Amino acid sequence: MKVETFNYELPKHLIAQTPIKKRDNSRLLILDKNNGSIEHKHFNNIIEYLDKDDVLVLNDTKVIPARLIGIKEETNAVVEVFLLKNRQENIWECLTKPAKKIKEGTIISFGNNKLKAKCIDIKTEGIRIFEFIYEGIFLELLNELGEMPLPPYIHNKLNDKNRYQTVYAKNIGSVAAPTAGLHFTNDLLNKIKNKGIIITYLTLHVGLGTFKPVTEDEITKHKMHSEYYVLNEETANILNKAKTNGNKIISVGTTTTRTLETIRQKHDSFVPSQGWTDIFIYPPYQFKAIDILITNFHLPKSTLLMLVSAFASKDLILKTYEEAIKEKYRFFSFGDCMMIK
Repeated sequence: MKVETFNYELPKHLIAQTPIKKRDNSRLLILDKNNGSIEHKHFNNIIEYLDKDDVLVLNDTKVIPARLIGIKEETNAVVEVFLLKNRQENIWECLTKPAKKIKEGTIISFGNNKLKAKCIDIKTEGIRIFEFIYEGIFLELLNELGEMPLPPYIHNKLNDKNRYQTVYAKNIGSVAAPTAGLHFTNDLLNKIKNKGIIITYLTLHVGLGTFKPVTEDEITKHKMHSEYYVLNEETANILNKAKTNGNKIISVGTTTTRTLETIRQKHDSFVPSQGWTDIFIYPPYQFKAIDILITNFHLPKSTLLMLVSAFASKDLILKTYEEAIKEKYRFFSFGDCMMIK
């Protein structure tokens, strides 16, 4: 299957540059994948489509302010260091710009030497391994000195860092937000609980690869990035009970979906587990874990668009995107949302 078949034209003015003032006032497109019908709602209407004993699964990962701007000690040149993976205590794999200037032994300082990074290894594609040197607590320094790692298509400055976090963000480790969850408020979650819908959580730490375009002409040749996930015993039990009783499992976001499908594919049930997943979901993938998908609108030719095209169908998704463009929905991370049922 060719990547180009997942392309579509999006007017630039529909790429949301800032979050909407109230999270759950974003628009919600409801797509019935069985008959192709579309409804136009707002996100706080989502409760109308959830039934008692349904299970809503949320990714509780928390985004770190992973983008650091520092000074190379030898030359005072400005260097960007983007934290990707914590390999061990104080050792991080980072995307670095300009990487060619960073050799083993190079030291970069941030915030008038409050934090330093020493390059200890060189990898390909601009990746460098740094040892961070500091006094105090690393995450506190990161919150002070780092910037939220907004996607490359967002050009406006984010005034409130919390708007690139879900209200239930808990486990630190992502360099990108699980954006489908950004629409929930605590008030809406309480209303959902009060209706008898079960809310449960897993963790998948989103990597920078989520923004990586598919460069191969044939999608089967694309190498998927790997991301770390955790599913605890409580959530596994809730999900297995839902499957046994025939209750719907509603996955919030592609990150949640990839985690649930990874575990279900491996074990044919939900088992408490943790590890790395590089599952690549595209048509004609057969879903084993989820019944309903809540997700934002995704970039052309992206792996995320391929995943939602597998859940409905490519033609139906592209037709639905045409409708969303005509209705002037806001696209991508800070944009509007859709529910595919």
